[in-house]
Amino acid sequence: MSAPKKVVLAYSGGLDTSIILKWLQTEYRCEVVTFTADLGQGEELDPARKKAELLGIKPENIYIEDVREEFVRDFVFPMFRANALYEGLYLLGTSIARPLISKRLVEIAAETGADAVAHGATGKGNDQVRFELSAYALNPNIKVIAPWREWTLTSRTKLLEFAEANQIPIAKDKRGEAPFSVDANLLHTSSEGKVLENPADEAPDYVYQRTVHPEEAPDKPEMVEITFEKGDAVAIDGEAMGPSEILTLLNELGGKHGVGRLDLVENRFVGMKSRGIYETPGGTVLLEAHRGIEQITLDSGAGHLKDSIMPRYAELIYNGFWFSPEREMLQALIDKSQEHVSGTVRVKLFKGSARTVARWSEHSLYSEKHVTFEEDAGAYDQKDAEGFIRLNALRLKLIATRNARVKG
Repeated sequence: MSAPKKVVLAYSGGLDTSIILKWLQTEYRCEVVTFTADLGQGEELDPARKKAELLGIKPENIYIEDVREEFVRDFVFPMFRANALYEGLYLLGTSIARPLISKRLVEIAAETGADAVAHGATGKGNDQVRFELSAYALNPNIKVIAPWREWTLTSRTKLLEFAEANQIPIAKDKRGEAPFSVDANLLHTSSEGKVLENPADEAPDYVYQRTVHPEEAPDKPEMVEITFEKGDAVAIDGEAMGPSEILTLLNELGGKHGVGRLDLVENRFVGMKSRGIYETPGGTVLLEAHRGIEQITLDSGAGHLKDSIMPRYAELIYNGFWFSPEREMLQALIDKSQEHVSGTVRVKLFKGSARTVARWSEHSLYSEKHVTFEEDAGAYDQKDAEGFIRLNALRLKLIATRNARVKG
């Protein structure tokens, strides 16, 4: 690959991406543009601007953008229409943020005339795959630089020595090894590494950042009502809100009641197993509510088909194929299923759990007169079940007769 002339770097302002910034300048002698996304990670972003300026980045080459609304509206909500869970448990909080970051990296590269983008993902993880597959899907000619796969700074000691040699500020708590690595956005927090690497050891309480311990959550349950339109949440307790507002409020409510903790050993796309601690309080409440409204508005055939393709859909997102044609095809099917998924769900939050306790909708398929144990006024003739059972039993009876004959 020829040396890039201008690179757009996904920049957090932390030590690692600051080292990458300086490394790009010294290794490639190129101009660097920084992009810092506000995804709701809960950190001040102005320090990232100041640090970029300190490292010689021109003010016009520093991009800091609030993408929370786009993140929830165009990425999180479409994923939640599918009830997506990777390996049956993980709500894909890190995975779903990467295509948005890559999208903006490629767009900023086009706006600034850059010929390359760069990220700070390591060569062992999934994020390098997600960043790069997304970038190539959006611009097949873009160059992608992954310093962790190129440089010789293979230890914390070497990173700190490089930082000191290049006058990169080092926070005092970074001089020792961090106890664990954290990724955060409006959907979740993800903690990995160090004290969490042995799956036989319970995660220390200090790892959890967004949720109280369920045992210490309020002793009184709290109800929250979530209203949906075509599969997307649009209101909380009757108050209309935007997507990011809804997720923010559900994070507060869920976190207060210890909802959304997950200790998971997952299978990375690159082949190894890894252990992560995830906190997704708002997402857990949202998933429960979405399932609740689908229970009364979604036909059984459509619902069962959705459930059958969900693992494939979730795996595509986890593996970095958000911009693939197959994910878009599945999304079209999922979105079609949501045309009548509108109504309100009441969820009870209590001691780490979020449970649907009531749901109602003008689009409901639930017919009380058909399922009642009282008189149904002729809505359902129970005698019809006899023929239904006989037809479905026919092949089973033929198999049993054949088996008895063969054995005899």
